[in-house]
Amino acid sequence: MARLVYGMITSLDGYASAAEGDLGSGAEDEEVHTYIGDTFRHVGTYLYGRRMYETMVFWETAHDLPDAPPHVVQYARDWQAAEKVVYSTTLESVSSERTRIERTFDPAAVRRLKAEATADLTVDGPTLAAQAIAAGLVDEYHLFLTTSVVGGGTRFFPDGVRLDLELVGQRAFDSGLLHLHYRTR
Repeated sequence: MARLVYGMITSLDGYASAAEGDLGSGAEDEEVHTYIGDTFRHVGTYLYGRRMYETMVFWETAHDLPDAPPHVVQYARDWQAAEKVVYSTTLESVSSERTRIERTFDPAAVRRLKAEATADLTVDGPTLAAQAIAAGLVDEYHLFLTTSVVGGGTRFFPDGVRLDLELVGQRAFDSGLLHLHYRTR
């Protein structure tokens, strides 16, 4: 069975999306970007909410950017090779290959996807991930903590859910970013 993985750039105070501005610094350098690409290279399917998909669809053409560095081209190629499922009631069409729209998040359907998949899946975006976490579907968590406290926004972990996790890896980067890798017990 494949694993369902949730990982995002996160502020030091636990927000995956800031109420105002961005999540701060630490994630923008080549070392971090390459590490994130290497960490998620094995993913076969991305599960997205509409807003996260609209952010990530940049990677459909990022390899064509003039002066795109090798780590950007590699991440774009990896992203393009994976399947994408976008959960949205409002999105009319997609602008990337290997992508389909589902109108509702169905935990039973995601369980079947995990059981049938030959490569891991990710759930991306804190709102969609909250549904997967509440349904007990997420097997691993990757927090990439920036050096900033943003004071509000959408939390990485949803309120009202208790999780007891096992730390399986950690790494500090020169930029100040920290990677924390947890698995469910």
